Amino acid sequence: MDTKILLENGTNELEILEFVLNGNSYGINVAKIREIINYQEVTPVPNAHPSIEGIFMPRDVMITAIDLKNCLQKGQSKPEGLFIVTNFNKLDIAFHVDQVIGIHRVSWRDIIKPGSTVSTAEDSISTGIIKIGEKLIIILDFEKIVTDISPDTGLKVDEIDELGVRQRSHIPILIAEDSVFLNKMIVESLKKAGYDNLIHTENGQEAWDTIEMFRRQGTLNEHVACVITDIEMPLMDGHRLTKLIKDDDELKDIPVVIFSSLVNEEMRKKGEALGADAQLSKPEIGNLVKEIDRLVMNND
Repeated sequence: MDTKILLENGTNELEILEFVLNGNSYGINVAKIREIINYQEVTPVPNAHPSIEGIFMPRDVMITAIDLKNCLQKGQSKPEGLFIVTNFNKLDIAFHVDQVIGIHRVSWRDIIKPGSTVSTAEDSISTGIIKIGEKLIIILDFEKIVTDISPDTGLKVDEIDELGVRQRSHIPILIAEDSVFLNKMIVESLKKAGYDNLIHTENGQEAWDTIEMFRRQGTLNEHVACVITDIEMPLMDGHRLTKLIKDDDELKDIPVVIFSSLVNEEMRKKGEALGADAQLSKPEIGNLVKEIDRLVMNND
C-alpha cells in the first residue's frame, strides 16, 4: 500500500490509515508510517513488557514489535496478519494488526474527542474518533502506547537539569499541545529552565484564537513572543497554525517552533516551507529550550 501520500502544506488535513483488530476499526496518521509488511517471526525479549512480542530485523534494521491487542486488553495476536512499521520520536516500531483496510483523507475539524462510546482501555490511548459513513474509526495515541510500555522514550526532562541554574525570563511563550500530560510536562520543563510567562492551549485553533484575542486588544507583543506547537492536534494542526502566523504580515516575525514526534525528513521539509523557525523531535526538551533561547534572546 502506498503510504507516501503527500498533502499540501497547511491545509489542516491528514491521512488516516484504517486497520482492524478483532473486527473493530482503528486509525493511525499516515505520516507516522514507514511501510506495511506481512507478519514476520519475531525473537522474544526476556523480561520484556507483556505488549512487546519481540524483535526482528528486516533489511538489517532492528525493530521492536508491539501487540496492539494486548495494549487494548483484547487478548493476544496470533502469528499472522500484518505489521505497520512506524517511525516517530526517532524510534522504529512495528505494530501487529489483523488487517489493513485503506486510507482516508480527513480534516482535523472532523475528529471527535473520545467519549462514552469508547471503552476504558481504548479511551486512555485514543486521541479521537472519525466517522466514515456509518463506521467509527478510533485513532490511537501511539506515542502514549510506546511511552506506557517504555517510559524512557518520553520527554527527556533530565536534559533540563544539565542546563544548570538559569535566570528567570518573563518572555511570553504560547504553547499548543493537545496531550494533557505532554502539555503539563512542557510547561513544567520550561518553567524549570527559567521561562515562567507561559500560556498553554489544547490545539492550534485555541492558540490561534488566543493570538487573535490579544491582537484585538492591542496587547499581542506583551503576550506572545514565541509559539511552540505540536503537529497532530484536533480542530487545527500545527502546520496550519504555522501557516496562518507566517502568512500574516503582522505576525510573521513571531518565532514558531514545531515540537513534535513527527519531525522526520519529509515533515521537516513541510515545516520549512511553511516558515517554521525551528523543528525538534519531542524527546529533545533540552534542545527545545536552547532553540527558544536562540530565538527570543534579542527580545529579552
